[in-house]
Amino acid sequence: MCGRFTRHHKPKEIAERFDVEPIAEAAEPRYNIAPSQIVPIIRQLDEREMVASKWGLVPFWAKDTSIGNKMINARAETLAEKPSFKNALAKRRCLVPADGFYEWQKKGKEPSQPIFVRLRSGGLFAFAGLWEEWKSPEGNTLRTFTIITVEPNELISTIHNRMAAILKPEEESDWLNPKNSVNDVVQLLRPYPTNEMEAYQVSRAVNSPSFDDASCILPLDPVVSDKKGK
Repeated sequence: MCGRFTRHHKPKEIAERFDVEPIAEAAEPRYNIAPSQIVPIIRQLDEREMVASKWGLVPFWAKDTSIGNKMINARAETLAEKPSFKNALAKRRCLVPADGFYEWQKKGKEPSQPIFVRLRSGGLFAFAGLWEEWKSPEGNTLRTFTIITVEPNELISTIHNRMAAILKPEEESDWLNPKNSVNDVVQLLRPYPTNEMEAYQVSRAVNSPSFDDASCILPLDPVVSDKKGK
């Protein structure tokens, strides 16, 4: 699964990378983005645009928003079958800008160890996502999204049994294009190449969603980690 990620590049870099106008939600660097938080996503209606969205998909037909707590991720293999995702897959696909993410590795009886994963280049990339808009009985609109997951590549398989679906830059337009069929776009959902990624241990301080600064992505000294569990 994907339960935390980072987006600390400057707003201008994000806007230029994804060919969109910047928004306020992309202004501050983020080092520990968690479910239920508001972050920028990129969608394509008449044109490509960056918009604010809450992490945790709430389908348009949901009775209330609590369902979003369970829908931060969507399995690629069942997207076209699940009522919660099939309409969004056909009509409401998005990109989720990021520059890294965390997975938690479990070994024996020790507390799970957070691992930070990023591209070797350190650059921006996009998770494949789906978005929805839900209207309350009072007429208020809530925009939400989910991140799609796939089978892990060789690197991530040593940490977790799923990984977020990362699109290659040349695939992003095809994913967003509402004219492309479901059969075409699901072919883009596959493990990202291992040789283009790297991973390392970071502090367990990232376990807390309230902890969000640049120290989140600092590599741990393995000796300190083994002895003190930090």
